[in-house]
Amino acid sequence: LELAVNRAAEQAVPQAKVLLTNAVKSMSVDDAKQILRGGDDSVTQFFKAKTAPQLSERFLPIVRSVTDRNGLAQQYNSIAGQGSALGLIKAEQASIERYVTQKALDGLYTMIAEEEKKIRANPVAAGSEIIRRVFGALNR
Repeated sequence: LELAVNRAAEQAVPQAKVLLTNAVKSMSVDDAKQILRGGDDSVTQFFKAKTAPQLSERFLPIVRSVTDRNGLAQQYNSIAGQGSALGLIKAEQASIERYVTQKALDGLYTMIAEEEKKIRANPVAAGSEIIRRVFGALNR
């Protein structure tokens, strides 16, 4: 089960690149101000707000494809559906596809947050002059 879940997540994560890039390209001045004034994870929260629904839509078919190949979805959904009907698990957890999709998104945003933390801690190590200036200004 865990291996199938991880494989589905691995196949889905590359879909994020385009949407994350588009989020940066569409960033407004107000968005930038909120990021600068925000907390230690304000960039991550920006990405989450701008991309989560679209990423979920793109991840779900990939996850569904992998879980269907393994026969995993049918088995899990049958058992989880019964558990949900009995109130043992939440309804949104009764679909393995949606559960794995959400976990993949959680993992993606965790990775972004970790990178953001590194950049904020050491902006000079960041690859871009703009990033160095922005995060360097925050450390003054």
